[in-house]
Amino acid sequence: MQKHVSRAELRKVVALDRGGASNARARVNTRPIVRIHLLGSMRATTYVGDNVLPRGRKARAILGALCLAAGARVPRTRLAATLWDRVPDFQGRASFRQAFRELIVALGPLADELITSDRESVSLNTDLCWVDALAVLAPSPENSHRADLATLCSGELLEGLDNLTVSFDQWLIGERSRFTERLRALLEAELRQAHRSNPDASERADIARRLIRFDPTHEGACRILMRALADMGERAQALREYARCRDALKRALDVEPSRETHALYEVIAMFGREERDEKDKSEREYAASRQKRPKAPMPAPVRTRLRVGVLPFLATRSTEDDSMAFSLSQEIAAALARFRWFDVIAPVTLMRRPTGTVANDDPLRSSDLDYVVDGALSGNGELYQISVRLLDLTRYASPVWSDRFELATDELHKVDEMVTAKIVGRIDPVILFIEGQPKRRENHGATGLLLRAIPMVYSMERAKFEEAGRLIKRALEIDPNDTMALAWAAYWEMWHVGQGWTADPVATLGTAEGYCLRAMKIDPDNAEALGIYAHTLAWKKEFEPALYYFDRSLRLNPNLAYVWALNAATYAYIGDWEMALKRLERYRELAPFDPYYGFFETIYAIAHMIEGDYEQVITVGRRVIKANPEFTAGYKPVIAALALLGRIDEAQPHVAQLLDLEPNFTIAHFREVYPLKNDNDRDRYCEGLRLAGIPEG
Repeated sequence: MQKHVSRAELRKVVALDRGGASNARARVNTRPIVRIHLLGSMRATTYVGDNVLPRGRKARAILGALCLAAGARVPRTRLAATLWDRVPDFQGRASFRQAFRELIVALGPLADELITSDRESVSLNTDLCWVDALAVLAPSPENSHRADLATLCSGELLEGLDNLTVSFDQWLIGERSRFTERLRALLEAELRQAHRSNPDASERADIARRLIRFDPTHEGACRILMRALADMGERAQALREYARCRDALKRALDVEPSRETHALYEVIAMFGREERDEKDKSEREYAASRQKRPKAPMPAPVRTRLRVGVLPFLATRSTEDDSMAFSLSQEIAAALARFRWFDVIAPVTLMRRPTGTVANDDPLRSSDLDYVVDGALSGNGELYQISVRLLDLTRYASPVWSDRFELATDELHKVDEMVTAKIVGRIDPVILFIEGQPKRRENHGATGLLLRAIPMVYSMERAKFEEAGRLIKRALEIDPNDTMALAWAAYWEMWHVGQGWTADPVATLGTAEGYCLRAMKIDPDNAEALGIYAHTLAWKKEFEPALYYFDRSLRLNPNLAYVWALNAATYAYIGDWEMALKRLERYRELAPFDPYYGFFETIYAIAHMIEGDYEQVITVGRRVIKANPEFTAGYKPVIAALALLGRIDEAQPHVAQLLDLEPNFTIAHFREVYPLKNDNDRDRYCEGLRLAGIPEG
């Protein structure tokens, strides 16, 4: 057992964490917390999906101008003169202040982080924003696949903001022209670089397709795409690309493809069969040589972590959707990488061979995967359909989860919250549930022990719970710096308090806090450790810092379903039952089939108890008791709600069950330990327990 950490040590670590000087803190602060779309219909959403776009057109124009300034300070007088060019200066400045205030109100609590202003100028911290127009123009090579998603947010820059004023229209024409020219120059530069460096064929194809989407008549891009497709063995696709280019030139310019483009077409069409025959011959010779010189098998290295691969998604109907499918798989891999249970193998590492399958594809075997995410995308021009499945590869390629999502083509800007978040939010609990089964696997070190412990923690059966503690302790002996083991050691300690299994709740919560602080010091980006730490603070009735750390946790990984549920509990404790229910809906949306739903559904009962909807408390609470009869927290709101409705007789069996599980439970103990902020909520809860016959203490 970890020794209790002194308050001085805690203050030192928390001060270091909040100080902003460390690189880890800087990494947290530079993660985007708002997504802003300037191309097409203007939109702005927070990292949790809340709409923060102001309603007024001029407030939106101010936001658009600040985004395009890319963090530079913009004079207030310039914005006022541009947006109110036909009124006196003093009136324009007053109108600007009103519109700027509307923007601040729309951004809500995030405004302090996003907006910097003084008497002379204003600016937007674009380091904390993902702005589609800026992402499209980002020259960094590692952002190329993310730029694919951004370019799919098609539409004119700041669409719908024309005719505000003559001055703003002139500014807008200039910005649109600059944006178009910069995008064209960037794409053509990428194309020239691809032509010089001759990268991987799929990369060349992606670059060419981006330019073709921007300019369908660009013959240089067409030829590079044709060559890349031919190199990939997709000769029929290369010939179809020529036909597409020819049709585009005919429609737009009424001309035929150039002699160079037509010559490339002739070469691919004429020599395709001969080259395929030569390739088949080479492959047969290579296979024969491999059979003559068998290699000695290499011993498989012992791994201590799970490995999850994401295959490049397939576009099943149109090659024009290839880029969208690949970008979606990249986004899913990036989102999964935020979880700390497993290592993620990116799609670019698992590129399919033209005839590859899950059963015999070399990249899957060489990557030594435990699970693989596979998917397909199709579209009819109005709607995208995304099918995705999770395969367990430990014995056979067995599907263990699948789902299907739909996304309208005019809602591509919502792909993160409507598709990516739901996919990764549902995959995580599936893997945790499977890996938590007894005798699932022998190795995987500290992580394997921890995964076995989690179902025992959620069972709330005393014997299983204590065995979970022993497994977590063994995990920490194997790796004392395993941040997930530290976080779950804290979680395990906390539930000694919740279940009434500790004689000193204050000391136990202090031990839990110490585990969390160790985990956060080792890995400041561990969202789960931050979320569990926040829950620890809530149980210590330190509600303001609890909400702060919940916010940090969900910024790092907004797809952690159970952290949303724990965050909801804190809102219930402080009396904000509406926000608690909103957070719970997000939990349910991310993990609709959570195997441990009976545990987290208790928070619904608590929220309805604070609301005063006692009938709903009873409905939900009885469902919780049936699903998890050893969980003492499930009984307390049901008992109080029944008694407050005058249904004392119905409460008595639940009272007997609760006191059998927690013999020392009293109203005095509940008052001391249970983290309700408002006296009225605590008094009403205690009155219900008293009416039901719970001892005073």
